[in-house]
Amino acid sequence: MGLTGQSSGISLLNNKFNITKKSDEQIVIALAGNPNTGKSTLFNHLTGLNQHTGNWPGKTVCNAQGTFKYKDKDYLLVDLPGTYSILANSVEEEIARDFICFGNPDITIVITDSTCLERNLNLVLQITEITDNVVLCLNLMDEAKRKGIDIDIKKLEKSLGIPVIPTVARDGKGVNDLLFTIHNIVEGISKPTPYKMTYDDSIEALVKEIEDNLSGLLDESLNSRWITLRLIDGDKSILKSIKEILNSPSYEEREV
Repeated sequence: MGLTGQSSGISLLNNKFNITKKSDEQIVIALAGNPNTGKSTLFNHLTGLNQHTGNWPGKTVCNAQGTFKYKDKDYLLVDLPGTYSILANSVEEEIARDFICFGNPDITIVITDSTCLERNLNLVLQITEITDNVVLCLNLMDEAKRKGIDIDIKKLEKSLGIPVIPTVARDGKGVNDLLFTIHNIVEGISKPTPYKMTYDDSIEALVKEIEDNLSGLLDESLNSRWITLRLIDGDKSILKSIKEILNSPSYEEREV
């Protein structure tokens, strides 16, 4: 069975994130990535003139969202702030983290610079800790080719457990492959199974203990393991976000 587009309630997206989802059937895609990876170029290519910008609620950071159609399905694309991490060391990182964790997008595209993939993969692995439905977009493949960089796409897919799509966004190359991959995930034809980090026995035992204590306190749609790891890491900002989300009337009223 494919995605239904109902994993996040309309009121929660609108009130907490200022994201305008027109119906439960509309599929929400988060677009994440490091700065200067061509993220805005891909966003503009997919949405064209069907986009608008504002600010994230309570922030001075730009919020860009746009729509597009593919194979008779409506998509809402949310362009997250460019970040190197989502460990909430800045306002931009906090926005990206909260949207992926609490906004619960149906799919997250992580766009990377193929010429410096090692640096970009840090963000990819952080996001796959939160959600399974991730697609890696290897952008700037033309630049990588010019620099003599050869990327084994199939091996990378096998190592990460997610689809990897090479693109040159400014020329539209590979974008149809990206859309087809998204469609297959939405329809349940393919299902990403991301590599998950495991830790030594003492840390895993602590994770289980905290997760057991969180059971019943957090909604099942939230990734309790990821939240547990952030608590162990001493991330106080995640507590603030959890409190804001769980105390939001729109969260209580959302459809799942």
